[in-house]
Amino acid sequence: MAYLQVRNRRWRLSPRQFTLLGAFLAPFILMTAYFIYRQMAPFGSSSLLTVDLGQQYIDFFAYMRRALLHDPSSIFYSFANGLGGEMLGTWAYYLLSPLNWILLLCPGASLTTGVFFLTVIKYGLAGLAFAWVLLKTTQQSGLKAITFATAYALMGWSVANQLNIMWLDAAYLLPLVFYGLYVLMHTGKWRTYVIWLAISLIVNYYMAYMICLFMILTFIYLAVDRYTNFRGFLAQAGRFAWTSITAGLLSAVVLLPTWWSLTQSKAQYTVTTFKWKFEFFPPKMLAKFFLGAFNFDQMPDGTANLFIGAIALLGALFYFGDRKIALRTRITAGIITAFLALSLCLQPLDLLWHAGQFPVWYPYRFSFIVSFWLIWLAAQTLTNDFEPGWLAIALVTLIVVAGAAYVALNLKSFKFLQMNQVLLGMFFVVMALILTTLPIKHHWIYPFLFFVIGVTEISANAFTSLNNISYVSQSEYGNYTNELQRLVNKVQKKDTSAYRIGKTFMRTKGDAFQTGFNGGGVFSSVLPKAVPTFYGNTGSPDGDGFVAYTNGTLVTDSLLNMKYYFQQKELSGALSGSSMLPAMSNKADLADYTKIGADHWATTYKNPYALPLGYAASPQILSLKNKTADPAQYQANWLAALTGNSADSKLYAAQNFDQVTFANINQQTKITGAVLQKKNLLKPGSITLTMKPTTNDPYYLTFGSTVNPDNATFILNGKTLNQYKTYRNTILVSVADHAKGKTIKLTITLKKGSLWLENFTLYSLNTNVFKSAVAQLKSQPWRLTKHASRYFSGQMTTTKAGEVLNTSIPYSQGWHATVNGKAAKTYKTIDMFTAVKLPKGKSTVTLSYWPPLLNLGLLISGLTLVVLTGGWWLSHRRH
Repeated sequence: MAYLQVRNRRWRLSPRQFTLLGAFLAPFILMTAYFIYRQMAPFGSSSLLTVDLGQQYIDFFAYMRRALLHDPSSIFYSFANGLGGEMLGTWAYYLLSPLNWILLLCPGASLTTGVFFLTVIKYGLAGLAFAWVLLKTTQQSGLKAITFATAYALMGWSVANQLNIMWLDAAYLLPLVFYGLYVLMHTGKWRTYVIWLAISLIVNYYMAYMICLFMILTFIYLAVDRYTNFRGFLAQAGRFAWTSITAGLLSAVVLLPTWWSLTQSKAQYTVTTFKWKFEFFPPKMLAKFFLGAFNFDQMPDGTANLFIGAIALLGALFYFGDRKIALRTRITAGIITAFLALSLCLQPLDLLWHAGQFPVWYPYRFSFIVSFWLIWLAAQTLTNDFEPGWLAIALVTLIVVAGAAYVALNLKSFKFLQMNQVLLGMFFVVMALILTTLPIKHHWIYPFLFFVIGVTEISANAFTSLNNISYVSQSEYGNYTNELQRLVNKVQKKDTSAYRIGKTFMRTKGDAFQTGFNGGGVFSSVLPKAVPTFYGNTGSPDGDGFVAYTNGTLVTDSLLNMKYYFQQKELSGALSGSSMLPAMSNKADLADYTKIGADHWATTYKNPYALPLGYAASPQILSLKNKTADPAQYQANWLAALTGNSADSKLYAAQNFDQVTFANINQQTKITGAVLQKKNLLKPGSITLTMKPTTNDPYYLTFGSTVNPDNATFILNGKTLNQYKTYRNTILVSVADHAKGKTIKLTITLKKGSLWLENFTLYSLNTNVFKSAVAQLKSQPWRLTKHASRYFSGQMTTTKAGEVLNTSIPYSQGWHATVNGKAAKTYKTIDMFTAVKLPKGKSTVTLSYWPPLLNLGLLISGLTLVVLTGGWWLSHRRH
């Protein structure tokens, strides 16, 4: 028995309690110790923020705290979500883990401390859940069970994906769902399976989808193992089907609105065609069974993370020769294992596990299931009565040696692996082979050695793998967040109306979520496809899962209600270049805005041309279709449709440079669309363009997707031209404003042998035309009397029949309008925004948001819960 000494009282732990406590504490303590060694906050100057955790999830965590503690109306809809967007899809994918409540205790920059504890607790819970399954389904307990549990908790998948912190819930939920199905198949009791599967679907539907697929395989395995007759098999299949469906119905409250959200976003990228081909040479997967087989390059494009330790790997191999397990069961397990192995390299199966979409970064996300399966097989075999025959030992040894030889002989193909890792891995294999085959299993030292060898290797893998990853410092995150929060608070304290804020610097595209303002950028896997399409049309960077409002013009700032702007200061002297606010755009047209405040790091501007959230506009906006790939012309057409004045479509005018000089580049007579070629590839090549504006109008350059910081450097008036580097459509870059008579010089230096000046055109904006159009639209505003994240109400007066209330609220079926108390139809303008037709005269207009299909989900989940509860109550009354 194990004992705990507490103030002279001795608490005796049963073997089961000792196993469960050890299974939680082992991975928890190991990872806590490692993170303290790496000086992660709150224990040092670093943080766990890296890649998407630092660029995306941390912002959603900050939003979650603000929504729950300060702004409940933003739970369903938030204007920090790009220009505005529904949030249930975001909650379902990122935020529904019950452990996230820990983060409520960590305000502001201390949010990284919450992430620390969230991560290590999830490691611990994965070990705890796996140990529970072992105690219930195998003969394992004590130190051996703790070893297997630690191998599962710290498997290669967990270590590689700990930054995808919302996926780690799957690591502790999978064993519980598996156990529920095990109980269902062995006893017919369904509650455990239904409850845990429903919880998994609610907590993270994406990973739960993979768990559901695995449950089908698990059912086949258990059905074959317990097969007696076909009638009994049909009864088991029926129970499996109705309990699985019931779990889905219980979670409909989350799944249905999430499904709707996905139809607007991620589902529109589903792959409908594929090839029956291997994505790589399958034996390459073997390298991932060695410790430390992971680095940053494996994140975007690598093979599956399969490390489980030598003991578990050997145990899984020995399983197939273990005669105490029925042959039909082993054959079924072999077929399932082969299917899982093929899933890790065969394209159609890879797509199946990822719901029809190739992962963008983090490939083979379902490999935690493969690891669970292998470790569970090993735990069934490596019992105290396990005595392998010489043939089994010889075959397993041969397989391991052949695999190691392949990896060693092709080591140059595995940049994440060194020979010392291969040798160390083989050392642990030899130790594990000796340990598992020698007849000393009933001696007290056996479980101790089992634990020491197993946990040492597992820990070494975790530490070695994570040493290859760099992290955001606590000061980089905290200082930026605190400064931006100060800027936002100052503006929001003085102005409580509905508006958006733009800025010329950026840490993440989710800064608005982080500090609680209505912004224009977002990075989200559930971003509606219409949003990046709109950004691409208007000249700002976009991608399938992100938009960045870094290239706003006077026109878009006005039409999108960008009422305030923050611009980083250029520091001089010793602090030059050290600003904690990373510049992301060169916004010369801020010269048209009013400076209203400044601190040491940034200046705040107010936009006098910002239109209200809604205003009366011409009905032409309802029929405007995009017929141009030129963002300048697109903006002009958009403004002209709003005013009904065709002359406004001439808002931008193409201009010529006064002088163009070439250095080590072939002369060109036309700049737009030219392909610049270096004469001498060994020498620098550049082109310098000069102009002297004749008016104080703003000037903009269009850059096609090839004209980017990866292909060239851009120096504007002796300073680096700041520009967010990732864009796939033509963008608009602000280069001059209020610069009449001043020389503007842009030097483009090639980084490669050639550069295509795709869509490279200089434009000037007619300020007088712009001001006149804005004044017209401002004259009939929607005067809001009430507003929140999902509710707007106010009065407006129209002077012409047929005018519409045009808003900069992104269109969604969830927005419902009333005009003078009567329901009104909403319309989509430019495939992006919401509009309502109005009668002539004074009207009261209300827009309110409610997530589509949420009511249906509530009804289905509620009725299912009532039926289950009623059935349980009746069955208990009968007994």
